[in-house]
Amino acid sequence: MRLTSFTDFGLRALMRMASAPDRAFSTAEIADEFGISRNHLNKVIQRLARHGFVATRRGTGGGAMLARPAADIGLGDLVRLLEQDQALVECFAPDGACCVIPVCRLKGKLHAAEAAFLAELDRSTLADVALPSPAPVAA
Repeated sequence: MRLTSFTDFGLRALMRMASAPDRAFSTAEIADEFGISRNHLNKVIQRLARHGFVATRRGTGGGAMLARPAADIGLGDLVRLLEQDQALVECFAPDGACCVIPVCRLKGKLHAAEAAFLAELDRSTLADVALPSPAPVAA
């Protein structure tokens, strides 16, 4: 399986937030740490906030932080959310066309592989993959 950069960015951001769950992280801080696009990360954080994984605050001292304990956030749930509307292969998409559908035996195998991948992720939580706490910023 190959995950989109959207999912990759979301998982990295959440792993960082899980390292210091009582602290708000700015998207700029996370983007700089991982060398990723701030604009893209903002979209990821917005989706995570809309679905209750992240809480956000504006202004001084604002940023994003986990909305619930990392131990209560399943990795499978995160990947399902972040990969939403991303078909594994074209024929899995709602409007995906397949010229071999009457005789295709691959689709079932790919569905089973995708289910096994997600089942493996369902066995772990964000707490299991949290990054080490960041070093304190020198004054």
